Amino acid sequence: MTTAFRIHAADNVATLLGDAEDRVEVRGEGGGALALLEPIALGHKVALADIEAGAPVVKFSITIGTASRSIRAGEWVHLHNIASSFDERSGGFDVVTGVAKDVRYD
Repeated sequence: MTTAFRIHAADNVATLLGDAEDRVEVRGEGGGALALLEPIALGHKVALADIEAGAPVVKFSITIGTASRSIRAGEWVHLHNIASSFDERSGGFDVVTGVAKDVRYD
């Protein structure tokens, strides 16, 4: 089973340490098995609990963003469902590649 790591007890997301399709073993405070709602890639975040729209997304015990819609436990947490607290352009990134949509390569 792939592992996800929860950095701090206050975190509501964990980071995957490998690609996973159905379940992960969460290491760190409050660990245990978590069923995934979709495949999630190495290095990406998974919601450890339901996060309501407008609620903080917490990693490293700090708010890294705000849920732009409700996120269910086991769901991939990325640019398509959070707004960054650090980069006002993050809402304009492509959710697959991470490239800013306002960048043109001619």
